[in-house]
Amino acid sequence: MRSLSCVLLLAVAGSAIAAEPARHVAIVAAHLVAPEQGRVIDHPVVVVDGERIREVRTDGVVPDGYERIDLGNATLLPGLIDVHVHIASDPTFASDNYYKDILTLGSIDAALVAPTLAKRTLDAGFTTVRNLGSGAYIDVSLRNAIDRGQLPGPRILASTLALGATGGHADDDTGFSPDIEFRGESGVVDGVDAIRHRVRENVKRGADVIKFMASAGVLSNEQSVGAPQYTQEEMNALVDEAHRWGRRVAAHAHGAEAIKMAIKAGVDSVEHCSLIDDEGLKLAKQRGTYLDFDVYNDDYILSEYGKLGVPQAQIEKEKFVGRTQRESFRRAVKAGEKMAFATDAGVYPHGWNAKQFAKMVEWGMTPMQAIQSATTNAADLLGWSDKVGAIKPGLYADFVAVDADPLANVAALEHVSFVMKGGAVVMAHGVHP
Repeated sequence: MRSLSCVLLLAVAGSAIAAEPARHVAIVAAHLVAPEQGRVIDHPVVVVDGERIREVRTDGVVPDGYERIDLGNATLLPGLIDVHVHIASDPTFASDNYYKDILTLGSIDAALVAPTLAKRTLDAGFTTVRNLGSGAYIDVSLRNAIDRGQLPGPRILASTLALGATGGHADDDTGFSPDIEFRGESGVVDGVDAIRHRVRENVKRGADVIKFMASAGVLSNEQSVGAPQYTQEEMNALVDEAHRWGRRVAAHAHGAEAIKMAIKAGVDSVEHCSLIDDEGLKLAKQRGTYLDFDVYNDDYILSEYGKLGVPQAQIEKEKFVGRTQRESFRRAVKAGEKMAFATDAGVYPHGWNAKQFAKMVEWGMTPMQAIQSATTNAADLLGWSDKVGAIKPGLYADFVAVDADPLANVAALEHVSFVMKGGAVVMAHGVHP
C-alpha cells in the first residue's frame, strides 16, 4: 500500500515535480534487488540528490530534509536496460500491406511516431536503451530531444544507420525492381576504405555505437539467413575504425561463420547469435564478447507477421532460426557466456520489452541472471557502469519497482508500478506526473 507521502507526491504532479526532478527524495521499499551483488536487500532507503543516488541505507532512516516516497511492499530494482531496440519502428503502426507501407511511408512518418515509442519504452521501466539502426538519423535527434528535456523517453545510445554490404541485410533495394530507387541516407557500403569513411560519417552524425550486418538476416529479402556478407578484412577495418573513434561495435549475425568472423574482428557484441556453434561460444568466451539473444520475438513474428502481409519467405526464415536460437541461448547460458538483455523491440511492440525475461528463464537463466543481463551486464556492455545498471552512490537515480517478487516470478517485470529516471518520477501506479 502506498503511504500518504507517496499519494501527496502524485497529487502535486501538476506543479513543481512535473517541471523538474525532485531535488531531495528518499525512496523506501520492502526490498531492493542488488544485481551487482546478486542478492536482495530488505527495507532499503535510497537517498537521491538531484538526478544521482547519494546513498543506500538499511537502517530505515530517512535523512532530515528529504521527501519520503514510500513504495510499501514493492521490490525496487535499477532502471532496466535494453541493448537492442529500433525506436523508430513498430508493427502496431503497420498496415496489412507490407509493400504499400514500404512504398508510401518515409522517414518523416517514422520520426513522428518515434516519441510515442520512446514514451512506451520508458513507461515499461526501460530507462536506458541502445538503438541499433535507424533511418535519417532519427535516433540521434530523438536522443538529443530527450536529453534536452523536450520529450519523455529513455537514455538512448544511438547507432544511426546500420552498415552493410550491397544486396545484404542493410540494403533496402534488395528484392525490388531495378527501376525502383530508394533515396535518402543509406548504410550500404563495400570495401575497406569506403567502410572506414562510412564509420567516420556515422560518428560525425552523432553515433554513440556502430552497428553492422555481419550476416544475412530474417526480415529482409536476401535468400540466406546467416551467410557472411562482409569479408574478414572488411569487418576488421570497420571495428578498427570504430574503436579508433572510441565507439563500440555491435554485429548483427545469425550464421555460425559470420559470428566467428565478427568476434575475430573484435566486436563488442554479437546480436541474435542464432546458429552459433561450440567454436563460436569458445571464441566469445576467450575474447570477452557479449552475446545478445532476442529470444522472445520469434513468438510475435510467427503469430502476427502473416497478418501484416510480410513475405512468406521471411516468415519461413524465422521458422528456421527461431527454435535453434533458443537452443543456442541455453547452450550459451550453460557455457557461462557474457550476455546482455537485447529484445529487437520494434520487431515487436515497444513497451513489451520485459516479456523477454520469462523466455530467458524458460530457456536456462535464473531470474537473477535475467535481471543482471538487463542491469549490470547491459551497463558493462555499453561502457556505462559508472552511470546506470545498479543502485549505488554516484549513479543516475533510475529505478523501477514491482509489486510482486521478480525472483519468484520474473514475469512480474512486465507490470512495473513505479518508474524514476534521473530523480524524476515518470510513473507511479499508472499515474504520470
